[in-house]
Amino acid sequence: MTSLMTALSDFTLPRLDGTPQPLSAYEGKLVLVVNTASKCGLTPQFEGLEALYRTYGEQGLVILGFPCNQFAGQEPGTAAEIASFCSLTYDVTFPMFARIDVNGPNQSPLYTWLKAAHPGDVDWNFAKFLIGRDGQVVQRFTSDTPPEALIPAIEKRL
Repeated sequence: MTSLMTALSDFTLPRLDGTPQPLSAYEGKLVLVVNTASKCGLTPQFEGLEALYRTYGEQGLVILGFPCNQFAGQEPGTAAEIASFCSLTYDVTFPMFARIDVNGPNQSPLYTWLKAAHPGDVDWNFAKFLIGRDGQVVQRFTSDTPPEALIPAIEKRL
């Protein structure tokens, strides 16, 4: 089934509240997919990600957050706890999705697709994949790449 997924718009994933979200809603946008965690040393990246979203959102940038508990159990909360944390601590307004696996046997088909374009397991929380307006993965950034370091890549594609 994964082999049929050829663009971001082919996927539908649940939002934090469980509502199915077709990613086709973001067709024609520049999309940054990030696996997130609330209890990680890199968690303050939420602030930078939100700043990118607020700065470039009207120009077509969308950030999609995917909580993941695969790295040192740093996202143990329920969907409601994750939503509350993101909202109250970092005033996150970009779309947040239900917790997923980004590696291993229960890996989300979305991450199977992302990693087919840029191979290698996700190394930690806050790994980033930039998807062009055509729905194809254009660049991958490591977990320790601060959000502000993505500005040149984002501006080049907006």
